[in-house]
Amino acid sequence: MSQNQPTTRQRNDEAELDLLDFIYAQPNRDEIQGNPQKVLDLIDEFAKSRHLIHVGPEKGKVVADLIAERKPQTMIELGGYVGYSAILFGDAVRRAGGKKYYSLELNPEYAAISTLLLDLAGLRDFVQILVGRSDQSLNKLCASGEVPQVEIMFIDHYKPAYTTDLKLCEQLGMIVPDVSVLVADNVLYPGNPPYLEYVRSTVEQKRKAAEKGPIQMYNTEGIPADALEITRCVGVEKA
Repeated sequence: MSQNQPTTRQRNDEAELDLLDFIYAQPNRDEIQGNPQKVLDLIDEFAKSRHLIHVGPEKGKVVADLIAERKPQTMIELGGYVGYSAILFGDAVRRAGGKKYYSLELNPEYAAISTLLLDLAGLRDFVQILVGRSDQSLNKLCASGEVPQVEIMFIDHYKPAYTTDLKLCEQLGMIVPDVSVLVADNVLYPGNPPYLEYVRSTVEQKRKAAEKGPIQMYNTEGIPADALEITRCVGVEKA
């Protein structure tokens, strides 16, 4: 499925590069090396004075708890940014006995920053970063057989692509009843009405909107205070 994603992503007034300088200038780098939580703490500390668009510890804990509960073998994130979510959730997946975490990021500069921070956190071999459009990367993952189904997918990228990427995963057969869980960030602020409308709609409403293919039935659980939407696939009905 094609989508009008941007080909580049604007940096946040150089804050992301300054973050890298801040972390690598720490005098206790040896203590930080291989410690995901210390890297996360430094990112949170930096974000107190410079604006970053990372998920943060409060919302992050909700997702980390979900990972501990579901114990996925693989997890996908759409929108890696500077690597905060990949470090937090990748570590959680590894602790839960998982095999791989996939971070899909459009901006090569963000991906480079993520790679350095993941290396510092000791997660570079566990987290695989795919640079490019999310729809293209999803197609590659599915075609390669590396990720035949979505177990948990964290969605925090180009807002118009939330819905189109979900529909693509459905068409690829990656959304599986009683297996697939989606966690979408920033659905209340800045907001994403089309995505919420789609995942909260009934099967009949989806049938009218869909041209062909299987129709997914979902249970959704909103977390207003954290602006997360947790969506679980509970069934598939053929059109």
